[in-house]
Amino acid sequence: MRGGGMLTQFEQRGGAVFAYAAWRSGLTPTHVTLTGFVLGLIASAGVLLYLPAARDGAPWWPVALAALVLWQVAYMLDCADGQLARATGTGSDAGARVDILCDIAIQASVVSVVVAVTHAYTPEIPAWCGAAFAALWMTNLVTSVMAKEDSGVAGASLVASDRLAVRLVKLVRDYAFVITVIALALIWPELMVVVMLGFGAVNALFLLASIAASARTALRRPAA
Repeated sequence: MRGGGMLTQFEQRGGAVFAYAAWRSGLTPTHVTLTGFVLGLIASAGVLLYLPAARDGAPWWPVALAALVLWQVAYMLDCADGQLARATGTGSDAGARVDILCDIAIQASVVSVVVAVTHAYTPEIPAWCGAAFAALWMTNLVTSVMAKEDSGVAGASLVASDRLAVRLVKLVRDYAFVITVIALALIWPELMVVVMLGFGAVNALFLLASIAASARTALRRPAA
């Protein structure tokens, strides 16, 4: 299984169940990837389409619960495709590209949900806050790919530390944790601005810390 935070470890176990079911059904890893892609986009689209009704007084909790389940299942399927590929030896560069591109698309849709709900319930928030949040969102994905290239370990970090404060901050790198918080925030949408600003600030700090750690390592290396 890949590395990750506590909730992601749970998703990995759920992914193993889906991977086994896909293998028994004769599905390929890309079939699994695309299924998760569709479910993730349905969840985000459902929230965005429901937003006007919610602003008119419709309850948020049914849609929040549905989004939580669909986002989590989509993530389990994202874990399952790689497990299936490794177990059956059917992985490919093309399949890996599809996986990454689908991840980006789903996460972009989740970002759209956060920004749209924040703007709807906190219209006075400056536009640059939403733009900064969206721009910083991919910090996790980019730094994780870089760390994996350096260490060969999935879920590795450019900022290596076992300090409690750092480990707590790294919860933002646990995608399962992040989508859980976002889905729950839909029940109290006035709090979505806190989620947006909080995750944005932590991603900004993590980006700066990653730059500092990488620069320190680069400066220690002798010139070629």
